Amino acid sequence: MKKIIVQGSQISIILHKGDDDFISLTDMAKKFGDDVLIYQWMRNRNTVEFLGIWEQIHNSRFKGIEFETFKKQAGMNNFSLTPKKWNEATNAIGIISKSGRYGGGTYAHKDIALEFGSWLSPQFKLYLIKEFQRLKVEESEKLRTGWDVKRTLAKINYRIHTDAIKAHLIPPHISKQSANIVYANEADVLNVALFGKTAKEWRDENPKKEGNIRDYSDVTQLVVLANLEGINAELIRRGVLQSDRLIQLNEIAIVQMQSLLGNAAIKKLR
Repeated sequence: MKKIIVQGSQISIILHKGDDDFISLTDMAKKFGDDVLIYQWMRNRNTVEFLGIWEQIHNSRFKGIEFETFKKQAGMNNFSLTPKKWNEATNAIGIISKSGRYGGGTYAHKDIALEFGSWLSPQFKLYLIKEFQRLKVEESEKLRTGWDVKRTLAKINYRIHTDAIKAHLIPPHISKQSANIVYANEADVLNVALFGKTAKEWRDENPKKEGNIRDYSDVTQLVVLANLEGINAELIRRGVLQSDRLIQLNEIAIVQMQSLLGNAAIKKLR
């Protein structure tokens, strides 16, 4: 849930991955009156047609017959339509209702919300678009920065880990290809200890995703991973067998994850 200020009015927005963001129609209506404006807008024939076409494009479960009934009735003096009535009759997904003292009200997919904005005021809609786009740019920058932070965390102890492998596990004068096998094998020791699966197992489970298991880890996991790299390096130097190291690393990973979950300092890195 995010909030933007449009011409002095606070507008709540529910951000989703991709472009499926929802904007509060209730907050938009407050600037010009109250929720009655939403109902007045929805009883308009052009609005009903727009809502129906949007659902037909985005919603495979949309009930077209019920939509046609509403479209025939729209514009008549005795016609009325509310978000609840629309959703229950047609299985619509473009308009939703949220309960709660804070952030409750009627929300609509951004495409629909901007159509409502045009009906309320073209000027208001333009300012809404401007502030909404600014918010999306800020969120995108946060995600990019957060990704960079996570990748940096993952690399903190990487050199320590690989140096220990090179010094204690790789015999002299072997090929680079053979050495890479040892490195990958030790990387999977950490993967299994923390994630419960090898890199290959993760790829087999996620064939459509790019990157590797660590690219999809959260900050807490990557902090623990960085710690495990340093610990594993020390265990390698002490000559601890890989099977024994795996058990110890798994126990450490569990303890550290339990300790760090909910940590305020970690949350700042998200």
